[in-house]
Formats: sequence, structure tokens, C-alpha cells
Amino acid sequence: MDSAMLRTLVEVQSRASATHGGGDETTSSHPLAAPAKAVPRTYPGAPHRGGDSVELQRLPTHGQAAGTASGPGSGATTPRTADIEMSRPATPDGGNTPVATVATVWHPFMNRFRLLAMCLTNLGNALSDGAAGALIPYMEDYYNIGYGVVSLIFVGQALGFVAAALLLDTLRAKLGRARLLGLGQAMMTLAYVPLVASAPFVLVVFAFFFVGFGIAVNVAMGNTFCGGLHNGTLMLGLLHGCYGVGGIAGPLIATALVTVAHATWARYYILTLAISLVTLVLALWTFWGYEKEEAEEEEQRRRQLRESGSDDEQLQQLQQQQQTEAPPSTLLLGMFTALRLRVVLLGAIFIFAYQGAEVSISGWVISFLIHGRGGDPSSVGYVSAGFWAGITLGRFFLSAAGAQRLGEKRFVYGLVAGALAFQLLVWWVPNVVGDAVAVSIVGLLLGPIYPCAAAVFMRGMASRDVLSGMGTISACGSLGGAVAPFITGLLAQAVGTWVLHPIVIFLFVVMLLCWYGIPLEDKRTE
Repeated sequence: MDSAMLRTLVEVQSRASATHGGGDETTSSHPLAAPAKAVPRTYPGAPHRGGDSVELQRLPTHGQAAGTASGPGSGATTPRTADIEMSRPATPDGGNTPVATVATVWHPFMNRFRLLAMCLTNLGNALSDGAAGALIPYMEDYYNIGYGVVSLIFVGQALGFVAAALLLDTLRAKLGRARLLGLGQAMMTLAYVPLVASAPFVLVVFAFFFVGFGIAVNVAMGNTFCGGLHNGTLMLGLLHGCYGVGGIAGPLIATALVTVAHATWARYYILTLAISLVTLVLALWTFWGYEKEEAEEEEQRRRQLRESGSDDEQLQQLQQQQQTEAPPSTLLLGMFTALRLRVVLLGAIFIFAYQGAEVSISGWVISFLIHGRGGDPSSVGYVSAGFWAGITLGRFFLSAAGAQRLGEKRFVYGLVAGALAFQLLVWWVPNVVGDAVAVSIVGLLLGPIYPCAAAVFMRGMASRDVLSGMGTISACGSLGGAVAPFITGLLAQAVGTWVLHPIVIFLFVVMLLCWYGIPLEDKRTE
């Protein structure tokens, strides 16, 4: 401020003091003149509102109610708070409507251990599934059976998947997540006992029924839990990446036991028995208070809605969400009810084909390399580990990156097309090393498909349909992982192991057709 402006300010303040102190004398010596006529002007930059003397009005803040306007200033004194508010505009009051928070891996606190439990159960699932292909030739020799008979283990496992899909919602409603997971792990633990004891083959088939039931429970609960967390695609990638780790370790350990240690095939299942015991305890501990936490969070949200004075619409939505859940007596038909949804129906067929191709390659590619390419059983047994290594790397490093850059829809198209191309190379290139490399690349491309697809499926379903819908999809996928290898074994018994490739290619085409019909929707809100 320069000296001229300072002198003007002092002069104005002195005259004002003289006016108030002099009374009528100052007024008579300096009569007030009539103010000039105000001419309204309309500027093109802002809409003109006749009758409003103020062009801009402050937005209501938390400390000032909307619609309260300050009176005109006197010109003598100006509140300092007004100057501060004008120089720093207040944030508009958006209301106190609470926003539903999304659970993360760190909140609630037990979620980090629940994720660990789910990853460990998926690891155990893969140790069981991944070793089947490496152990099939030795099971054939031990029981003196052929491809068609040994494929019955896939049938028994498929029936377990179907039973789990039919009973999943009913058991979840009556037992809760902790007891349901404990039941699944207990059934798997008991199922491994006859496998370790090298029981007659009939009992082995029945044992795989309970293994399939437990795996279906684990997959459905794991997909639902991880998909509901913040950044669900990444969490699902971690979950199924652990499945890939088990898929790598299973064939390696099984092949080493029967070729290097010269142990029987049954000794491998001591490892799966031990892991199922650990996951039984861990699942019960981590998920024991899960339903209580959900109820407390819902009650807290309802209380916040009442305290904030919100309209009844959000409260009605919470009530409708509870009322639309089916009672336990009707949850037995949950799978068939879920199939009425387009995303569930197409998703079930998609995952059926996906897991059918995945398990068929893992289960029969070693037999193909031995009989179709003349490979050494002690060396080609590790090809299955390379396939699962590709799946693991794809799920850990490609799932989130590809989905974020390209979107799940386009990313899955490219993955399936690439897997189909390399599967053709496995079929047409008569070289064991080249086939082994191509099989690993097929696994790398198949790895991210399941996490990306599961994220798309869950976005297309309402929250009340997620458990039954994902349970149905997971069960159908597990069913495909049993039916396709069984059909491959029957046809291989008749015409040869080369039938693996046209079956897998057909399943890839089915995946592309189903993926085309699945809409890509944003996350639905209740």
C-alpha cells in the first residue's frame, strides 16, 4: 500500500469520526445527496435473475444453514470471518449420508488371516488336482486298469462337486462360513485316508467324491470372499495364483516320489492329508466371527442412516436386501434359481469349459507325450509342472495388469485366442521339447482368465446373488474339470491320447462364444 492510499484512508476515517461526534452540525454543513440511479446490467457470463440483488451467493457450509444470507455491510466495520471465508471458500455441505465401506485385506483385522486361509486351501486343492496327471500312469500299473477305468476318479470328483453345489446355500445358512469350511476340510481329510492306505480302487473312487465336495466348498467360499474385497481382481489373482503354486509343486513332488524315491503313488497323499488338517484349524479360527462382524457393520450403517436424517429410501433398501434372501428351506434350489440369471448361466458354461480344458491338459498331456511322442516317463512327468508354472505366473503378474490396461473383456479374448493357437502347436509339432514349451505357454495364457472372469461375473450380480451365483459357477467349473478329463480318457482308450487336443480346442471355442454373450457391466449397487 503506497503513501497516497494511506493518507486517503486516514482522511476518510477522520471524517467519519467527526460525523459521529458532531451530530447534526456535521450533517447540516454537509447535506447527503441522493444516490445515483442503479442501472441493472445483464452479463452474458452468468444468468440474470430479476429480483436478486446479489449475483453470487455463498454455498451453505457445515456451520451455516442453507438459505441464510448475511445482511448488507454498513461500511464502518466488516467481520474478519467474512474476509477469511471469501479468501478461502468453504466446502459445500454434501450432507452426512454415510457411505458403505468396502472391506479390504487389512480391515477388518482378521481379513488378512482369512485371505491366508483361503490361499492355503486353494494350495491344497491344487496339490490334489495337479498330481493326478502325474500319478495316473502309476495308478494304472498298480491296479492293472486302463484309461477308461482310471478316469472314474474324475467321475467321483464330479459327483462331489454337484452335491456341493446343491447343498452349498443350505449348509451356509445353517452352519455359517466357519463351520461350512470346516466341514469341507474335514471331508477332504477323511477322504485322503483310504488314498494313503492304497485301498481298493472302488474306495478310491468314493474318496474322490468327498475330495470333490471339499474342493467345491473351498472354491466357492474363496471366490466370494476375495471377490468382495477392495481390488477384487488382484485378490482373486492371488487366490488362484496359490492354486497355480500347488499345481507346480504337485507334479514335481509326485514324480520325484515315484521315480527317484521309488515310493508308491499313495505316499504322495500324506502331504495333502497334512495340509487339509492345517487348513481345517485355520479356517475355523479365522472365519468363526465372520457373520457377527457383518451384522455389526450393517447395524452400524443403519444407525448412521437414522442419525443423519436421511430419507427412508436407503433404509428400505437395507430391509429389502434382507427380505429378498431366500429362507433356508428353499436354498436347496439355489443353484437352479441362480441359473436364471444370464451372467450365471453363461458364466457357468464358460468356467465349465475353462476348467475342463485346464484339467484335461494337466491330466492327459503326460500320457500323450509318453505314447504319442515317445517321451521318457521319468522326464515328461515334469511337463505338467511347467504347465502349472505358466498358470501361476499368469495369475500373479498378468491378471491385474492386463485387466487395468485393456479391461477384462478384451483381455480374456486375447488370452483364449492365444491359448488356442499354442494348443494347435502342441498337436502339430512332433517334438517333445517344443511341445513342453508350448504347453507352458498355454498355461501362462490360461492363468489370468479365471480371476478376470470371476470379477466380471460378480459385477453383473446383485450382492444377495453373489454366493449362490459364484457357488453355481464354481461347481459347474469343477464339474467341467471332471467330465472333460473323463471323456478324454474314454476316447483315449478307444482311439489314442491325441484326442486330448481336439477336445481342448473345442472347449476354447465354447469359451469364446460364452464370453461374447456375457455383458460387461459396472458394479451393481443395492
